[in-house]
Amino acid sequence: MTEKELWKEFCEKKNVDISTPYEAWGFGDDEETADELADLVVKGIKYGTASSYDDYVAEDALDELPQVGEYSVILNGKEEAVCVIRTKEVFILPFNEVPESHAFAEGEGDRTLDYWRRVHKEFFEECAEESGIPFTEESKVVCEQFSLEYVAGE
Repeated sequence: MTEKELWKEFCEKKNVDISTPYEAWGFGDDEETADELADLVVKGIKYGTASSYDDYVAEDALDELPQVGEYSVILNGKEEAVCVIRTKEVFILPFNEVPESHAFAEGEGDRTLDYWRRVHKEFFEECAEESGIPFTEESKVVCEQFSLEYVAGE
């Protein structure tokens, strides 16, 4: 299903104005990760995500900071639309201050803060190489929590 098809289906079934803005995106930076994390969202296990603040403020930034109330169509690794989420909370804080509760909300691995820090530090270091902005333990992270609003074919 395409993002536009899913958005239309969601709007019709949930009585949302079709002209309501939304973003379409997938998690991670490869097909396997996008599939795994989208599946966690659909199962209700994952209801949080994090991104590098520097990605939003860099000179060549393409995305704006997420805002409470925004809708997103989540894509799998094949760019197929799988569900619609809605941002419920956004907070920005240093990497080393991300709380255990957010690590749990991300639903990955064993859902502990130790696991979250290990895999996200590696991810943010890769992002830093691309952006040229060094990543440190004090680098700002955008933490987002969301609700699952609709699953394709519901």
